[in-house]
Amino acid sequence: TLRALKAMHSANVLHRDLKPSNLLLNANCDLKVCDFGLARSAASTDDNSGFMTEYVATRWYRAPEIMLTFKEYTKAIDVWSVGCILAEMLSGKPLFPGKDYHHQLTLILDVLGTPTMEDYYGIKSRRAREYIRSLPFKKKIPFKHLFPKTNDLALDLLEKLLAFNPAKRITVEEALRHPYLEPYHDPEDEPTADPIPEEFFDFDKNKDALSKEQLKLLIYEEIMR
Repeated sequence: TLRALKAMHSANVLHRDLKPSNLLLNANCDLKVCDFGLARSAASTDDNSGFMTEYVATRWYRAPEIMLTFKEYTKAIDVWSVGCILAEMLSGKPLFPGKDYHHQLTLILDVLGTPTMEDYYGIKSRRAREYIRSLPFKKKIPFKHLFPKTNDLALDLLEKLLAFNPAKRITVEEALRHPYLEPYHDPEDEPTADPIPEEFFDFDKNKDALSKEQLKLLIYEEIMR
């Protein structure tokens, strides 16, 4: 998953909906990431594009900054999702199976503890800060307590993937270089791609204005490429 994500992020693309059901595995254990319906350019600055919306990513794998409206969304939202997937692989069950927006945040803070003041002021929304402030103080639960039989290096990687503050979260490249993944890390076998221009995603912004005939023409042109 991290190799695929490295390729996406090198192309300046955020997947925004990484979860187990969007990871396809064949009999040879070749993994492919699917469902790019919520993908956007990391360079997008157009609020009307749907980029800056909290309704991205399936709730259980949704980064806290999406719900709390941090200053901006970055590639770190995908890294958080990878952390949630890794935690699920280690325990056999979702780490943050929230029933709704508030429950999701509660489960995250139950494990990661109350944000530090630095992380707290990284939250742009005043309303979100007030909500966090209204919650009782919570101590962080060491991942070793949650996953007592798990390799210490795996837990260290998990901790870095699930950092509350996206600015402190490990990058895909750093995750691939982590000691836990060292036996599998091969920079020569980790594909990258040229950045995809932001205009590539314009279709999602304009599709409602297209007529049926225009859509037919676009589909035809895509097939004939």
